[in-house]
Amino acid sequence: MKIKLIAGNSAGTVTAYYMSSDSSSHDEIDFEFLGNIPGKPYHLQTNVFVSGVGNREQRIKLWFDPSADFHNYSILWNHKQILFSVDSIPIRVFKNNEAVAVPYPTKQPMNIISSLWDGDNWATDGGKVKIDWSKAPFIVSFQAFEVDGCAASNSSAPCSEQWWDESEFQGLSQDQLNKLQWVRKNYMFYDYCKDESRSSRVPSEYALNP
Repeated sequence: MKIKLIAGNSAGTVTAYYMSSDSSSHDEIDFEFLGNIPGKPYHLQTNVFVSGVGNREQRIKLWFDPSADFHNYSILWNHKQILFSVDSIPIRVFKNNEAVAVPYPTKQPMNIISSLWDGDNWATDGGKVKIDWSKAPFIVSFQAFEVDGCAASNSSAPCSEQWWDESEFQGLSQDQLNKLQWVRKNYMFYDYCKDESRSSRVPSEYALNP
């Protein structure tokens, strides 16, 4: 999906582009764009929920102005990994480590959803900066939506192998890994795995994801 975000004062707004199942113990894969005041960068938060449990946030600053033009935000989800990319640059990988008891979304089909909502109790500077409603309307533009996946129904069988399950999509190439490390080194400023205020125990998946 190509998205152009709110220009000007977007503080307090959250633009979400995500996948989610319908159950009460839902799975979810999130892009969330956290607005900011003019002169301050948007923050891009990603998250993964499995069986209703999230708390796997990572946040980065973008290396461009996402309100000036359209940029491509994509999710690759298969049996081996979830890959978040911005303009074909990997920004996060969440691997399937069910073999060592790390939850991974494999059992529930998901819808693709986008929304724009009031998150000013947390989105900008921890909720200190509120939405300036005098700046409304807040406009987000979308184009070039493409999806490739298995159609799901109550009677459908598990998805058979498709192009996204081929070996080249089961991990990162060296070039992709280099780009991911560039993003992590220069633009990541929050990783739930390193948040000691949440837990003194490092999540087991920390050492297993690139």
